[in-house]
Formats: sequence, C-alpha cells, structure tokens
Amino acid sequence: MKKTSKSSHSSLNELNITPLLDLAFVLLVIFIITTPQLSNDLEMNLPSPKTEKPPGPPPKINRIVVDPQGKITFNDQAMELAELKQTLFALKASDTNATVVVKGSSDVDYQHVISVLDLLQQADITKVGLATEGN
Repeated sequence: MKKTSKSSHSSLNELNITPLLDLAFVLLVIFIITTPQLSNDLEMNLPSPKTEKPPGPPPKINRIVVDPQGKITFNDQAMELAELKQTLFALKASDTNATVVVKGSSDVDYQHVISVLDLLQQADITKVGLATEGN
C-alpha cells in the first residue's frame, strides 16, 4: 500500500480558475459593448466652397408679404388670393426656376400664410423660402 500524507500546501496544486474566467468574460463583454461606440461610420457630404460665381445675373427673388390683417402683397403690389394665383401661374410660365420668399407678420392668422403656400404648390413653384422677423 501506498502511504499518502496530506500536507497543508495541497490546495495550491489545484488552483480554482472559475473567478478568473468570470473576470475575463466580463472584460470581454465590456470591450464588445464599448468598441462600436469608438468607430464613427457616419457618412456626410460636406459642401465644398465654390470659387467661381455662376454666370449671369443673380436670380430675381419675388417677395410675398402677409400683414397682420391678412392682406397680401406680391413684390410691393397689393392683391387678393385669386390675383396672386394668376400671377404665380404666369410667373412659373415665364421662369421655370422662379424663387419666392414668403414673409408672414408675427401677428397674422397663419391660415393666410398657409393659403399662400398652397397657391405656390398649385403653381408648382418649388424654390420657396420662409422669412422671419428679427426682434
């Protein structure tokens, strides 16, 4: 028979690595979660500065102003919605790239501005800007 003696150092021969594996897996999960945040895959098309001016004169900007009472002026000429509709259709027929800026007073019932925008859509004028008032 073989004599075996237990020494006090026998626990060192059998090292328990379970807590070490748990720590390794936790660190792996942390790296997996944080790594996608470090890469930025957002693609953007930034505008490049133009060095040349386009040929010809600058485009004419037509202005429509709606005052607090709902009165409409087109290029400083007062008109009703029906007149404005005819004017916008004539403008689109003469210039396919017509540009219009709509300015509504801060006190206006916004339904009047919406009516003007509807007329612009009916006339198929797509280059439309909205102007605001400064304080």
